[in-house]
Parts: sequence; structure tokens; C-alpha cells
Amino acid sequence: MAVVLLLYVVAEVAAVWAVSSAIGFLGTIGLLLAGAFLGSWLARREGARAMRAFVATARAGKPAHAEITDGMLIALGGVLIMLPGFVSDLAGLLLLLPPSRGLVRRAWLRRIEKRAPVGYSAPGGVIVVDSEVVDEQRPPRSHPVIDAG
Repeated sequence: MAVVLLLYVVAEVAAVWAVSSAIGFLGTIGLLLAGAFLGSWLARREGARAMRAFVATARAGKPAHAEITDGMLIALGGVLIMLPGFVSDLAGLLLLLPPSRGLVRRAWLRRIEKRAPVGYSAPGGVIVVDSEVVDEQRPPRSHPVIDAG
């Protein structure tokens, strides 16, 4: 992780140095500020859009996995835009734009699905399936309202 952070810092410094050499110091500062303002506006707009999509999906009674993931990616993109530097601005912009965010979301979900255990047997006869615990040794509890009859 430390190597990744070091590479990120080196890439940011190199990018700022290259842009500053090409357009000058004040132009670089102006470009960084313009990126921060544009990015914050885009993050606010996309965040509101993701929230409306989440609410509509939740009201329809459907799972809102994609909407929640979009919201998290938009938040990460907004944080990256606020960091000073061109590399973080580019990464944040890619997370804020819907087409590239969709690609990142699909790749992220594929990786999570590969790493997450779908069903495994824990000690004591307890089976965990999709984060729901099922105990094989006890019969399922009935609902008290249904049994009150």
C-alpha cells in the first residue's frame, strides 16, 4: 500500500510539473481550481441523480445494489476531485461520468463476487448463505402474530 501511495505522489508531482512547464504557474493553478469547481458541481449533480434513482428503486420494492454502488463511486469521485492534482482529478472525473462509472461498477462487483463466500458451513451446524444465518439444529421460529390465532 505504501508503494501505491508513493507512486501516486510521484505521478501527481510529475503531472503538475509537466502542465506547469507547458502553460505556466498561474495557468496550472487556474486549471486546478477550475477542475475542483467543475468536479464539485458534477459530483453534486450526479449524487442527486443517484439519490433519486435509489429512492425510485426502493419505492418499487426492488434491490438497489447498483444505485448504492453508484452513490459510493460518486462520493469517491467527489473526494478525488477535491484532492489537488491532475491524476486525482482525472480519476475522480472518470468516477463521476456515468459511462465510465458503469464500467468501474461492473468490474468492482465482479471482483467482490469472486472474493465473497456464497455459502459455507460454520462450526456448530450453522450455515451462512448470503449473510443470512441458518441454524440446522433448530426448527425455524414461527411468527408470533401468525401463531396467536
